[in-house]
Amino acid sequence: MRRPYLVLALAPLLVSACRASAQYDVRAKPRTQLVVHLAVDQLRPEYLERYGPQFTSGLARLLRGGAYFPNGYQDHGVTETAPGHASMMSGRFPSGTGIVANDGGVLDPEAPLLGTPGEPASPYRFRGSTLGDWMRFADPRARLLSVSRKDRSAILPLGRAKGEAFWYAPLSGMFTTSTWYADTLPTWVQRFNARRLPQSYAGKQWDLLLPASAYPEPDSVAVESGGNDYVFPHRHPSDVQRTTVTLVNYPTMDELTVKLALEGVSVRELGAVPGRTDFLSMSLSSTDAVGHKYGPDSREIHDQLLRLDRTLGVFIDSLYKLRDSSTIVFSFTSDHGVSPFPDSGFVTRYRNVPAGRTSLRPAVRALYQSLTTAGVDTSGFREDAGVLYLDPRAFARAGVNRDSVARAYIADVLRINGVWRAELLTDVAKRDTTADAISRRWLHMFPPDLPVMVVVTLKPFWTWTGVRTANHGSPHDYDARVPVLFYGAGVRPGRTDDMVRVVDIAPTLAALIDIVPQERLDGRVLTRVLK
Repeated sequence: MRRPYLVLALAPLLVSACRASAQYDVRAKPRTQLVVHLAVDQLRPEYLERYGPQFTSGLARLLRGGAYFPNGYQDHGVTETAPGHASMMSGRFPSGTGIVANDGGVLDPEAPLLGTPGEPASPYRFRGSTLGDWMRFADPRARLLSVSRKDRSAILPLGRAKGEAFWYAPLSGMFTTSTWYADTLPTWVQRFNARRLPQSYAGKQWDLLLPASAYPEPDSVAVESGGNDYVFPHRHPSDVQRTTVTLVNYPTMDELTVKLALEGVSVRELGAVPGRTDFLSMSLSSTDAVGHKYGPDSREIHDQLLRLDRTLGVFIDSLYKLRDSSTIVFSFTSDHGVSPFPDSGFVTRYRNVPAGRTSLRPAVRALYQSLTTAGVDTSGFREDAGVLYLDPRAFARAGVNRDSVARAYIADVLRINGVWRAELLTDVAKRDTTADAISRRWLHMFPPDLPVMVVVTLKPFWTWTGVRTANHGSPHDYDARVPVLFYGAGVRPGRTDDMVRVVDIAPTLAALIDIVPQERLDGRVLTRVLK
């Protein structure tokens, strides 16, 4: 028998208890109102150790007061920008997100850019959910904003979540988005573009932040920047149009991205509404541009890291003026590392000699000819940076054994100088992936519905013919190792040298703001981070 009078009698006591509990919670732990995810493209953890004594601002603050894991890994095989950013806020490897390479990662002919020429882009290839989806499921009022110089770096941390993403269009020197997100650029972005900040750098120069004596690296290494413009200072073109295009290679691009992010926080009132938790993702790409052009041994990358420290300091200080610092939590990581130039005789601290460049073209050409001769439809045949795709339907129609063809291809590839491993993906799955990081990373790379047949790993520090910059993309540790850090509300500071993975970031943030992921994740909660 129900006794409603008991409920009525207890109601005042329950309400009083709830109010007391709520008051206690507010005093003890202010609700997190803003999650800020910071990504620095091509950031090696060694940089933070090497240049750390010279940091005085943002990086210094994060390292000193954050929960820092120097042995974080993008634990997948193709360490490029798109797969790395897709894993950051999804908690899943590329095998789950479906983003397996830069090429085609966000390209979408049905989503043209607004107000500028440039490649159309959207997250339509992205599979599953992200932290932003989980936040909006918990509270539909949550606002999500992502900004970057690169389209893929702005788009993929949000995935398909309902939010706003903006990136830089170099041909016009403006920040934009695509029709996936809006029909017109918001007024605040139009106002920002109207300031013509990229154009204002025409004729200016990038010089050393500190006296030259503070930089032990030589400034006369001709392999850098293709042998052109490899000595400080580096001058922006005097032509305005050229400046908007080349700006992406300078530290000033990070400064512009930070300014746009802060403008978005202010105008969109991120973190300003009590009881609502919002999300900001900001990916800074200048370290990647400088690293590719000048390499990880260069004086340029040293100066870029010192400038990054200052830029992040301005961002954090400005954010704390806008919002209560006790209600903000940060995550910080990178999408990949980088390898030095493989040129013979080039002096590097990474012991990459002997190394060189190689091509699989002879083996690929022979395979194509054999498929044509056997009557196999070659439209389902593709090789991309060591990954061989073979459509099983084409082989079935031709009555040709796909495994036999692939094994013959492997035999040819293994005879090529610079190749370390070439194997069927099905054979990789049979290895001890606990001890064999290369195999584990290849297995984490591809969704099961992609017809990946063979994966090729070059010898350490080797790269592909035609690549004239410092490069990345391999499953080797120097490309996969990245910093992982948390800072701010609810975070217990301290350094931990245990191996962690970038896919651990999203579930840990979810735990910090007390929400539940909506699908099974590859990552785990790093309980060491939680107070």
